Amino acid sequence: MSDGTSDMRTDKAKPTCRLVRAGAEIVGKQGHLLAPGISAQSAGAQRIHLQIVRIPPGVRSKAHKHENHESAIYILSGESGCWYGDELQHHLVARAGDFLYIPASMPHLPYNLSNTESCVAVVARTDPNEQESVRLLPELESRPDWLAPDIPPVHIG
Repeated sequence: MSDGTSDMRTDKAKPTCRLVRAGAEIVGKQGHLLAPGISAQSAGAQRIHLQIVRIPPGVRSKAHKHENHESAIYILSGESGCWYGDELQHHLVARAGDFLYIPASMPHLPYNLSNTESCVAVVARTDPNEQESVRLLPELESRPDWLAPDIPPVHIG
């Protein structure tokens, strides 16, 4: 029932569609390259973040998790190995055309399987601020047995 007064919300405060161009690549806390897309900062997103991630040839990320946030990944090009689990005891390989789901708070460590080609992926996460939920897990970095012998432990940034 209306009392004749106007809606207190203004058009400026109302969510709307936004066109966003990918931002310049940055080095994320986890050590790989991120090209921000949709986020709280770029589009006013409230529950999602979308970006392009690139792991250069011969590079691995740092062991980390996204606290309380799920991730969905689509591999555009290249191949990535990924150790995951509480002790990084599980392993998978994702290739171009594959989708990967990472549950909220799951420790993981992705790395590029190639020494010549970048691995590029589209990543959607339920954290609109992206880097706020990243928790580095340096205690998992000291396991020499889980990293493929031909991929050196190189970080960028």
